[in-house]
Formats: sequence, C-alpha cells, structure tokens
Amino acid sequence: MLSLIVQRLLIGVVTVFAVSLIIFICTQWLPGDAAEIRLGQSATEANKAALRAELGLDKPLAVQYMNWATNFLQGDLGKSLAGDRSISESIGDRYQSTVTVSVLTAAIGIPLSLFLGIMAAMFPSTLYDRILTFVSVSLVAVPDFFTATLMVLIFVFAWDALFGFQLANVVVIGNTQDMGVFELIGHYALPIATLCFVIASQVIRMTRAAVLNVMSSPYIEMAILKGVPRKRIILRHALLNAIGPIVNVIALNLAYLVSGVVVIEVYFAYNGLATFMVQGVQQRDFILVQSIGMLFCATYVILMLIADIASIVSNPRLRHPK
Repeated sequence: MLSLIVQRLLIGVVTVFAVSLIIFICTQWLPGDAAEIRLGQSATEANKAALRAELGLDKPLAVQYMNWATNFLQGDLGKSLAGDRSISESIGDRYQSTVTVSVLTAAIGIPLSLFLGIMAAMFPSTLYDRILTFVSVSLVAVPDFFTATLMVLIFVFAWDALFGFQLANVVVIGNTQDMGVFELIGHYALPIATLCFVIASQVIRMTRAAVLNVMSSPYIEMAILKGVPRKRIILRHALLNAIGPIVNVIALNLAYLVSGVVVIEVYFAYNGLATFMVQGVQQRDFILVQSIGMLFCATYVILMLIADIASIVSNPRLRHPK
C-alpha cells in the first residue's frame, strides 16, 4: 500500500509541474501585459519599458518561470503586477468566500446525493428510480448557468409574485464574518442550491451505477439466495466494494466546487477565487493568474490523492496485483 501511495504522490508532483508550465506558457500568450494596462494607451514606450523592468517582465521567460516557481514552492505567491499588493493578502477574503460556499455545498449535497443514489439502487426499475434517473440525467445535460437562472426565477421572482416576498437574494453581498452556519446557508442559499443540483446529478448516477454493478457479483447472489435482506446486502456488503468510483466522483465534484464555479460566482456576484482569477486575466496580472491556477491544481491533486487512498483502503483487491 505504501508503494501505491508513493506512486500516486510522484504522479501528483509530475502533474503539478506540467500544469505549472502550461499555465505559465498560456499566460505569456495573452496579448499585452500589466505595464500597458496600468499605464494606459497614452503612455510612452519609455515609460512602459521602465515599468516592465521594475516588474521584472523584461527578463527571459526561463528566468521569470524559475523565479515564480521558486517563490511558489517557498510559499510566497508574490506581488500583484496590477497593484504591487501581496497576492496572499489579496486572496484572503475571496478564499474564505469560495471555501465557505464549497464546504456548505459539500456538507449538504454529498450526503443527500449518496442517500438518493443508494435508495435508487435499493429499488431499481421502480417509479422512484425512473424519476430520479430522469432528473439526474437532465441536470447533467443542463449547464450550471441555466440551473442558476431557474433557481432565481423560481425562488425569487415567482415566489415574490405569489407570496409577496423574495425567498432568497439574487446578489450575494455583505459581511459574513459574524454569521453562524444557518445564517451562512441562508445568505448563500441560491449558490448552494445551484451547486447542489450540479454535483447531485453526477454523484447520484455514479452511486446507483456502482452499487448495482456490484450487486451482480457472485457473493451478492449467494447472500440473496441465503435470504439476507436487500438493505443489509447493500449497506454492509455492496457499498464498500463500490466505494472506489463513488469517491473519485465526489473528489472531482469537490475540486469543481473550489475551482470551477466561475459562472456561479459571477452570476450571484460574490467575490471568490474564480472571479479574482478572471479579473487577473483582464488586467494581465500573470503572477496572480499563475498563483491561483496552481492553487486550483494543488486542490485537484490533493483531492484525487485522497480519493485514491480511500479507494485502496476500502477495497483490499486494489492492494494486491491481479
């Protein structure tokens, strides 16, 4: 098991290195730079060259990459090219907003999705299973911005027209530092509900498919022939052997909650890391874009590593060669 974990760690390190190169090269392809954005069109070439030298943009690309990568490995995200402010300080509040919404969504959406998926596996081909499968497949096919629009139409405008008040706020703004858990859920109600629908569509389908796939195994058929109740078979025997693909899907959705919610953050106007990264692209703040991109990459690698370890621990067959 230790060798498998070390192997996953090495793969994660190689992935982070490759992604860092891709991010750095892609940011260099963007037209313009921070000097042109900060000084404007009326600035002279001499002024732009002086600012590029001050920001270190005149150095060779290899030197810029090595300086940035070295600082990042030391925990120093550097200074923003757009305002000379520390990136670590700039992303503090935005990181808190992103993590808050992600944690609340995961705490609500993941257990509910697992429960619905297990219930669908317990009663396959029933009306409940067919309705749940239809809804989950429909949600997979619907983009997240359309789901967000439906949530606003239903819980804001339609609710206001029927009952005379809005059930939730369209724009999520305000200080949340002194709020409790339930106050935070009410404050971020629409983003959380939208993201729960997004992740539930995948987790429900994968949970149902993984459990039903294990249910066709010989040892499950033997348990059925012995008269073991279906609920006990699924919860005590089938679920542990089906946990591998379920954990992988959960890890991917958790990573999406941190790094893939650009549309949701922009739609509901709350400041998170994703919107901050978009602003960095607009301002040609390469250091900011690279730093946030690497944070997203590290989040993916860590979550997938945890998912792999959980799969190996839960399924002894993965610890032995076939």
